Amino acid sequence: MAKNGGLHWSAIDPHAMAKLRDGAAFPAHPLALDPKRRFDRESQRALSRYYIDAGSGGLAVGVHSTQFQIRDVGLYAPVLELAAETAAAWTSRKLFMIAGVIGKTEQAVQEARTARSLGYSAVLLGLAAFKGASEDELVAHCAAIAEEMPVIGFYLQTAVGGIKLSRRFWTRFAAIDNVIAIKVAPFNRYRTLDVAFGIAGAGAEDRVTLYTGNDDHIVLDLLVPLAIRTGNREVTLRFKGGLLGHWSVWTKPAVEMLEKLQSATAEGPLSAEMLKLDSYVTDCNAVVFDVEHDFAGCIPGCHEILRRQGLMQTNFCLDPHEVLSPGQNEEIDRLYRTYPEWTDDQFVAANLARWRA
Repeated sequence: MAKNGGLHWSAIDPHAMAKLRDGAAFPAHPLALDPKRRFDRESQRALSRYYIDAGSGGLAVGVHSTQFQIRDVGLYAPVLELAAETAAAWTSRKLFMIAGVIGKTEQAVQEARTARSLGYSAVLLGLAAFKGASEDELVAHCAAIAEEMPVIGFYLQTAVGGIKLSRRFWTRFAAIDNVIAIKVAPFNRYRTLDVAFGIAGAGAEDRVTLYTGNDDHIVLDLLVPLAIRTGNREVTLRFKGGLLGHWSVWTKPAVEMLEKLQSATAEGPLSAEMLKLDSYVTDCNAVVFDVEHDFAGCIPGCHEILRRQGLMQTNFCLDPHEVLSPGQNEEIDRLYRTYPEWTDDQFVAANLARWRA
């Protein structure tokens, strides 16, 4: 696919493409605001440098954690541009850069073109704007975006605005040539399996890489294979990495954990100590993402940790009503006491002045 000047996945730098396919940690990049709720470019740049030095495979920008409202206040292109410029200037590593794309087809095409003009590798395609649309309309929309840029699908949980997508949809989606990965985040094992069946049904397992966004199941997603029987074939799929808002905080230990999990699955069998990590990480996520209040404080929760570390000036969101939930701050204190090995405050403190320079 990819017509009229569009970018096809075969044209992506092979080192960056290998990073995606081998599996990497992609933090979903937050938006830094100053005490007057204005875009804080210095903190935004520091965050990008932090993620790069922590070992991320690239940056995911303009996604949920960056706040969809950036489009309403004219920040979509500036935020993407700053991240791309920072990454290019900060490291010689070949990063895989992902831009979030949402809205109806006209808007999504324009956002994909913006991302392409800024040197991004692929777009993470949100479909929440198509609630009530037919499957044919959804597939046509995805195909239109794939003509512009390589596409990473996004199965967003319905609790925060996602739509239920069928196994047949995922088969048709995975059959689109310029689809290269899917972020699976329905927080639902049945629907997670639907995505795997779709990839296998399309015979796309060598082209489409699975990334977890299931914040309630991060470790087990990365450890447990998905065995799919479809037609006369049996296919084993694995989540290769994560594209997670949860990994926008304490990123260095998240990268290290992913590497350990990848080694464990390669060596096998899995140890009880490795399996225990799932509960620890899920407990951390429940606090940061504010599960107690149906995710109302998930973005402020990430911001608060980054603020404590000095990477952000505030925990503010664009919407002044989007704040920490009652008791969430105290629960973050509990995480620091209970899971000190999952924090990276010392790493941040040692590098903060350099990242902010």
